[in-house]
Amino acid sequence: MSAISHLDSATTALVVIDMQRDFCSAGGYAHRAGLDIARLQAVVKSIARLLAAARAAGLTVVHTREGHLPDLSDCPPAKLARSVAAGAAIGSAGPLGRLLVRGEQGHDFVPELRPWPGETVIDKPGYGAFHRTDLEARLTRQGIRRLVLCGVTTEVCVHSTLREAVDRGYACTTVADATAASQPELQAPALAMIGVEGGIFGRVAHTAELLADWQTAALARRA
Repeated sequence: MSAISHLDSATTALVVIDMQRDFCSAGGYAHRAGLDIARLQAVVKSIARLLAAARAAGLTVVHTREGHLPDLSDCPPAKLARSVAAGAAIGSAGPLGRLLVRGEQGHDFVPELRPWPGETVIDKPGYGAFHRTDLEARLTRQGIRRLVLCGVTTEVCVHSTLREAVDRGYACTTVADATAASQPELQAPALAMIGVEGGIFGRVAHTAELLADWQTAALARRA
């Protein structure tokens, strides 16, 4: 059975997490920190397929970006210190501009996954998309109660957003082949812990399952 049965496009949102140049492109934050950006780039095609199907089915689409104000006033000292230790100090200069700073080239979305006009963009200073943002208020106004999560990285920003969402009562599905961890050994455990205790953090699905559901919904919209 599909991870999302009886899709209700009016109450479901696809959340695309942090598909930014700073995480997926050479010269960005992740590259500077020594992460394998090829792993992060590898999910772009799956996410592009999800985006196309979600748009056709009439789902709400949300895109998130992690980044900070130019003066770093919203970057906690502990987070800044962690980035320094990783060799990629937030705010330092790089080929794509200052790392993880709003308005810089690296902060922007990868070209293949740019938001369409009218889609929600959440600029977040933390790992989770609900922390110090208006995401919950936006979802509430739109009547959204079910979230489908994809993006990077599985063990950090995807999981942080997932846990925040579950605590707020959202029914969540994480797309296994449309998420990527920073290191290969982290992907399987990050996905496995979602399903413990009967699915404590929701469900895990694959792109093909969701496309089947959403394509059916898209056909129904055109009928």
